[in-house]
Amino acid sequence: MIKAVFFDLDGTLLTSKGKIAKNTRKAIAAAHKKGILLGVSTARTPTSLARILKDLPFDLFIACNGQLVYTKEQMVYAKPFEQKALAEIVSYADRHDRQMILCGKEHTAGSWTMRFSQSGVLLRLARFIPTWFPIRKMKRILQKYSPNRRKQRYANLAILQEPIYQCVMLSAEYETETLQASLPHCDLKRSNPYSVDLVPKGSSKLVGLEFLSDHLEIKLKEIMVFGDHLNDIEIIQGAGLGVAMGNASAKTQQVADYVTQSNDRDGIVAALQHFRLIR
Repeated sequence: MIKAVFFDLDGTLLTSKGKIAKNTRKAIAAAHKKGILLGVSTARTPTSLARILKDLPFDLFIACNGQLVYTKEQMVYAKPFEQKALAEIVSYADRHDRQMILCGKEHTAGSWTMRFSQSGVLLRLARFIPTWFPIRKMKRILQKYSPNRRKQRYANLAILQEPIYQCVMLSAEYETETLQASLPHCDLKRSNPYSVDLVPKGSSKLVGLEFLSDHLEIKLKEIMVFGDHLNDIEIIQGAGLGVAMGNASAKTQQVADYVTQSNDRDGIVAALQHFRLIR
């Protein structure tokens, strides 16, 4: 019996226009009315979640790829970077002139370009970027001609005096192995081909889900999870029922128990109906 359902946001709960579809809202309300707990598991920050979900009946939250886990009433789990790992990230970004943002609990700081890239407007536009887009060339241009390019750009940020739970860095998929070798105390999580989420070693959405599962005394096999990209693979495999969206990456679909319609074709509604969680 499914007692809780978790949704990724971008590419899953949100359509390609960055909105939550009307039918999805109705399905979520129907599931909640039946007593099913509703949660999100996302790379986004708590501030971003509060803005997106403000009028929906969500109970549980896994933010920053599992680094901040909380209910409406309390924080359940929080794992910031250790200083050694954070120093590696900051040093790498400064030495290589990388665009990056640092995510605290209440706010973010860093590259204006990267913060703008996380906005709903640009996320909606990203779906129109063609496969032949010159990612390597664009990365070099942003590194070389950044208006804020200066020594120790990130090392001097005031936010470093606070706990940092996630960093988002401009980094194309082709350089994943090189970046991982340079940042051995971090895990790399991808939800798009253009940037990478850096989190403390051993972290994931699944780890966050396990903490919530223990806190609520709900078994993992009683939890259903929706996702669409590489950073959802582990939680889809670990939950009792893992659903991949029709627009999900091939690797994500391969590990799922069920593949539903896309995020633009009421995929969440179709899956909830298929498993008879709603009528």
